[in-house]
Amino acid sequence: MKLFPAIDILEGRAVRLLYGKRENATDYGDPVDCAKRWIDCGAEILHVVNLSGAFGEESRFHVVLEKIARLGVRVQSGGGLRSFRAVSERFEAGADRAVLGTVCVTAPEVFEACVARYGNKIVAGLDAKDGMLAVKGWTETADVSAFEFGKRAHALGVRDAVFTDVSRDGALTGVNLGETVRMADTGLNIIASGGIKSLGDLADLQARGVYGAVLGRAIYTGDLDFARAVKEFA
Repeated sequence: MKLFPAIDILEGRAVRLLYGKRENATDYGDPVDCAKRWIDCGAEILHVVNLSGAFGEESRFHVVLEKIARLGVRVQSGGGLRSFRAVSERFEAGADRAVLGTVCVTAPEVFEACVARYGNKIVAGLDAKDGMLAVKGWTETADVSAFEFGKRAHALGVRDAVFTDVSRDGALTGVNLGETVRMADTGLNIIASGGIKSLGDLADLQARGVYGAVLGRAIYTGDLDFARAVKEFA
């Protein structure tokens, strides 16, 4: 099972949001320091998100991403990727994989071009709010379900997807196991995200054959021991 410690960056700081809402942010310090911490615990790949970009704001995210990439860890990155150029720049800054969500709906031709150019380096972002695909920093929902979009992405050649139940993100309420497992019926390798709070959640996901998990607030609060998770599940 692949484990992805999350580093969400807003205005240059590592933060965790509650339900994806900017006003419910907890500051966890310097993003590069966070990256070093998870690498020391055994992380092989990090999930690094440009929250400023997701909210449509300018930022110096790429400067931070370059510093993290120079630590020698692989990086999966999303947030604010709404053009082919933006995706290319994310790879140039050191990302190994790019997670695309909003652009899949607002400019499907860009999504298709990215998949054609970068293949399995493109990861679908299945962010679900009441089953529908959430876009633009989760501030809006599209007229397509996360499940249907997942099937479309798989048909284009995408193989991996991050599935987030927005209603659980940052809340430490436990993973939405049933919906996460159902998403695998799209044909995609599903990386669970949102609500994961314990080693028990990871055990449940692994038992159901889930490909991976993004770990957020729980590893920052200490509710989930990341070093132990690496030893038991990675």
